[in-house]
Amino acid sequence: MAAASDEDVERLGMAKGGMTLVDSARAHDLYEAMGPAREISGGSAANTLAGLAALGASCAFIGQVAQDQLGEVFAHDIRAGGIAFDTPARAGDPSTARCLIFVTPDGQRTMNTFLGASQFLPAEQLDESVIADSAVLYLEGYLWDPEEPRRAMRRAIAAARNAGRKVAFTLSDAFVIARHGDDFRGMIAAGEIDILFANEHELAALTGLEDFHEGMAELAKSVPTLVVTRSEKGAHAISEGEHASVSAAPVARVVDTTGAGDLFAAGFLLGHVRGLPLETSLRLGATAAAEVISHYGARPEADLKALVAPLLA
Repeated sequence: MAAASDEDVERLGMAKGGMTLVDSARAHDLYEAMGPAREISGGSAANTLAGLAALGASCAFIGQVAQDQLGEVFAHDIRAGGIAFDTPARAGDPSTARCLIFVTPDGQRTMNTFLGASQFLPAEQLDESVIADSAVLYLEGYLWDPEEPRRAMRRAIAAARNAGRKVAFTLSDAFVIARHGDDFRGMIAAGEIDILFANEHELAALTGLEDFHEGMAELAKSVPTLVVTRSEKGAHAISEGEHASVSAAPVARVVDTTGAGDLFAAGFLLGHVRGLPLETSLRLGATAAAEVISHYGARPEADLKALVAPLLA
């Protein structure tokens, strides 16, 4: 990730604030066009688990890296955070996935993702006993695009449901819904998703309703727990008919919004698995999100346990 101007984003033909899938040639060209950059481990679901682990939860990650330097760095970082990660690295091409992120002065992140090895996660690599032993299976929508991890996630959902565990899903981005919205609506209708995370733009894309509150009310009919974030306008949730909303947690300066949704999900899930009130779970999410947007990168740097301690007292 690197700092960039709005003019840079426009000149390079990027959609500001969004996430675009790119091939290896485009990834190379964008990297060449970047200013001085920071290399930081990421990955949407991996960021959420990093937040959960920092908050004291026991976590395991299933994902595919390649046998290369970036894969080694990712594996080191996630294990160093106390997260179990046993998926063997994949030999040969393509290389480990990477996301080239341009951060404008307003803190907005524009992401360009080369999926690389992550799109070849085979269903055979799933450890279904780990899924069965977990309170919640958490899945990211970004990897619904390639066929192999989509098949793996469907198998993971079946394993979780067979074990009586909850399935949480994040919609990730409106472009994912444009391509796979029918899949997601089908999963929701079939009762396969217990906790759904979205932002207000993804909510509108999934429901086809522009009015935020109408969209919430309609989708909540089919999802046991619906959580929707609205950036600086806070977050809302409806769970089993109960409504709750919170303001965004204060932050001195928004440096980089990368990972805000990922860390919000971490805080909320911690509250959820501990059986805390819905509003408290939202406040935990808002606190974790505020920490991650106060610095570059999508993994927490401050002591999240200390930050949320007042909410758990």
